[in-house]
Amino acid sequence: MRVGSGTFAACCIAVEVLGVALFLRGFFPAPVRSSSGTEHPAGPPAPEPAAGANSNWTKLPPPLFSKVVIMLIDALRDDFVFESKGVKFMPYTTYLVEKGASHSFVAEAKPPTVTMPRIKALMTGSLPGFVDVIRNLNSPSVREDNVLTQAKAAGKRILFYGDDTWVKLFPKHFVEYDGTTSFFVSDYTEVDDNVTRHLDTVLQRGDWDVLILHYLGLDHIGHVSGPGSPLVGRKLREMDGILMKTHAALLAQEKTTLLPTLLVLCGDHGMSETGGHGGSSTAEVNTALVLISSAFERKPGDVRRPAYVQQTDLAPTLAVGLGVPIPKHSVGRLLFPVVQGTALREQLRFLHLNTVQLSKLLQENVPSYEKEPGFEQFKMSERLHGSWIRLYLEENNSEVLFNLGIKVRRQYLDALRTLSLSLSKQVMQYDIYSMVVGTVVVLEVLTLLLLSVPQALGSKAELDMPLLSPVSSLLFYLLLLILLAAHVTVCTSAESSCYFCSLPWLAAGGVMALISAMLSVVLAALTKPFVDSQHLRTNPGPSKSRWSDVELLTLLGTMGHAVSLGASSFVEEEHQTWYFLVNTLCLALCHEAYSTCFLGGDREPQCCQHMERGCDNTPSVQGENPGCDMLELGQAHRRPTSLDGPWGRDRWLVLASPWLTLACCRLLRMLNPTGVQGAHRPGLGHWLASPDHKAALSVLAALSLLGIFALVQSRCSRASKVAMGLGLLGVYCYRVATGSVLFPWRQDNKDISRGIVEARFVYVFVLGILFMGTKDLLKSQVTAAAFKVRTRGLWEMHSGFILLAALLSRPHNLPVLVSCLAIQAVMAKFIWKPLRHDATEVTVMHYWFGQAFFYFQGNSNNIATVDVSAGFVGLDTYVAIPAALLTLFATYMGPVLWASHLLNFLSSEASSGSALSRACFCYALVCSLPASAYIVLVTSLRYHLFIWSVFSPKLLYEGTHLLVTAAICVLFTAMDQTHTKP
Repeated sequence: MRVGSGTFAACCIAVEVLGVALFLRGFFPAPVRSSSGTEHPAGPPAPEPAAGANSNWTKLPPPLFSKVVIMLIDALRDDFVFESKGVKFMPYTTYLVEKGASHSFVAEAKPPTVTMPRIKALMTGSLPGFVDVIRNLNSPSVREDNVLTQAKAAGKRILFYGDDTWVKLFPKHFVEYDGTTSFFVSDYTEVDDNVTRHLDTVLQRGDWDVLILHYLGLDHIGHVSGPGSPLVGRKLREMDGILMKTHAALLAQEKTTLLPTLLVLCGDHGMSETGGHGGSSTAEVNTALVLISSAFERKPGDVRRPAYVQQTDLAPTLAVGLGVPIPKHSVGRLLFPVVQGTALREQLRFLHLNTVQLSKLLQENVPSYEKEPGFEQFKMSERLHGSWIRLYLEENNSEVLFNLGIKVRRQYLDALRTLSLSLSKQVMQYDIYSMVVGTVVVLEVLTLLLLSVPQALGSKAELDMPLLSPVSSLLFYLLLLILLAAHVTVCTSAESSCYFCSLPWLAAGGVMALISAMLSVVLAALTKPFVDSQHLRTNPGPSKSRWSDVELLTLLGTMGHAVSLGASSFVEEEHQTWYFLVNTLCLALCHEAYSTCFLGGDREPQCCQHMERGCDNTPSVQGENPGCDMLELGQAHRRPTSLDGPWGRDRWLVLASPWLTLACCRLLRMLNPTGVQGAHRPGLGHWLASPDHKAALSVLAALSLLGIFALVQSRCSRASKVAMGLGLLGVYCYRVATGSVLFPWRQDNKDISRGIVEARFVYVFVLGILFMGTKDLLKSQVTAAAFKVRTRGLWEMHSGFILLAALLSRPHNLPVLVSCLAIQAVMAKFIWKPLRHDATEVTVMHYWFGQAFFYFQGNSNNIATVDVSAGFVGLDTYVAIPAALLTLFATYMGPVLWASHLLNFLSSEASSGSALSRACFCYALVCSLPASAYIVLVTSLRYHLFIWSVFSPKLLYEGTHLLVTAAICVLFTAMDQTHTKP
């Protein structure tokens, strides 16, 4: 069975995506859970430690507060409240923190620092899984025990206004709610006004016990403009006014109640220096937490500095304040200052309940729990507590009683700290079986690709798949039986839950059959050289005399990059690896051009005609046109006759092109510093994006758009040229409407809108250009001038992607786009064609440049650098699929545009033959190698200190990049089929 190398590569990548998805499902497991789920009612609370025959407190303590208001400000990092910005823009909050009745904390949010898992942590006290960064886009309801479930069961009436993520997480908990979408980041005014408009009415009512307010405006400003925007100060001042109004209303209500009220000001996550979040930088994980209540009155001179706590500590604190059981899955510990004003016996009671809950969770998730230091401390504290109760009931006031009580309290606090730390370390359990199955699939795909290289990159670009031979069939059935037996054994003996075992037998059997089929093909491919050794000795095929410098560089660079991913520093600073590889590639091309132009190289001029015409278009029998075969294989005789003369007119342009590319890449590095070491450094992009330099940004954006039009329009049809020009004009108008740039005749943009009309205006032209390109591709199947029409159609498709990229790029990133197009044009005209690089080398170079431009955009392996605002350009409401696709394209526009250019470049010559098929195979291989290597490395490093902060985000990026590569390979295969269709 013979298949084209492009079709084979597309199928392999699709299978690898399946393997990576299975691995991710096993690598990002669910957190530890209590054996009793939320469907079981909470049991009676643990009584006080035994005190002989005397009666103890056996019931749950009464609530400490009559009403609780949670005011959650999205992306409220700690320095917005406790440092200079807080003093300047939040004066009332600053007064409460420094002199008022409050306790202040810096609450650390564990990665991933996105909204949905952070809300879960606040309400359940547990640490959500890292994969919740994906679920954040479509939040499922919370099934774990949580504070709101317990409050509802206790008869508390809960009201909510704000981010509708709460409504999705807790769909039946609120007696009254009004949700607003959290993903429409262009709106930072109405989204908060829709919350505040309920306050005047609600604060005058007394028919509620818990009020939750979630304000999104600050987070949206960060996504659009960053933390340095002047809009941040205005929003903080607005939030300070709302806090003052709420606090005054609560103080007025306390006059008619016996218990005080509690106002909680907190953030779900912080904000990076670029305005995003999701990673583990200090600015993203440190959030403000202020608890305000008249019960926390302080004496003159009582200075309370913000203490560092965990975000999960709020859940047990709220449970104690509301008089409800602590959530079963909580790993948090009670914020002791909240109960410090109560009697000592009540303090010990609260601490005992928290330690009992944590010790039960430890027993259910750690087999050797008795050896854990926290459990030993808990048992010792409980014994001392029992002695204190006995002494307390005998004599109520004595110094011995007081000193023993202080000792017990200290013991409980130490036990809580140790237990919480132990549970946080044990909170993740890897699904090893699912990880192993996914890894096997990925490695089998990589092995198949590597073994297929000689045939796939040959002149025919076809592979012989031994699927129907009797030996292969017998081997397949034998392997399938062995794997199914192993699957049954593992699933029946597994002590913990396993995702792959929970799949239906038909699905699991299908995966096992796929593994067996690939393994049988791998074994057949490995044995084929021994079977055909005699044939190879009598009929030797063509062999490469030696490798060129560029070929050695691309091979060693690709392998070196894959190996470098095993070090956390190389993952954090991966952009430096790609910058180095691209710069080295430019120097190697310069050396090759110099050798060709002045030294003549060690190869004779090839027999093909001028570079603009390629090989003879007439079909030939295999072996009758060795010149074209040599050209396609990239072996000897690659130099064209146009540079053989001593004064070729393109000689100096060929020599200058690598240096121009090198200089351009160096300038682009200054635009968007990225990575851990460079993200905090102000780059040229930060300077341009600041409000003081809007005029300079406007000029640069206008020149960049003109440059894009000049570079694209030459190969477009007349209609596409008009559409491209109007579309680029619409891009500038969109940025004017959003206040990013200026019109020449209007220096101040007072009427700032969301630019919905302007963006949709551009979308019309994007779709129009893509439609015209698709029409030409279909027309090329039936017209006589098929090659010309097909080439124009592919370029128009490429132009449509460029226009979409211009719309989604931030204004200061437009130079990145025009530089991308300029480098593509220069390399195609003066490097790849004159030096006659084959399809394999050109593909690897496109892949390298695509990866470099991924980082030139300002991306990194940190989730915080994903520009979420690009997914909402032109949308007036949140629509999941378009928003996800736009965000995906905006993030990976560099690799996508370089892949699109590769498709155009290889299709631009009628004699390209099977170049597209070989390019598809090569593209799949160079993407599969680092993804496979990284999966193996991450598996071996799964207990590394930086596994969640460094390696896990990169794993998500690798999975997404593989998905993008699969789509690119499918496109290449489809275009190759239409190209070769008679």
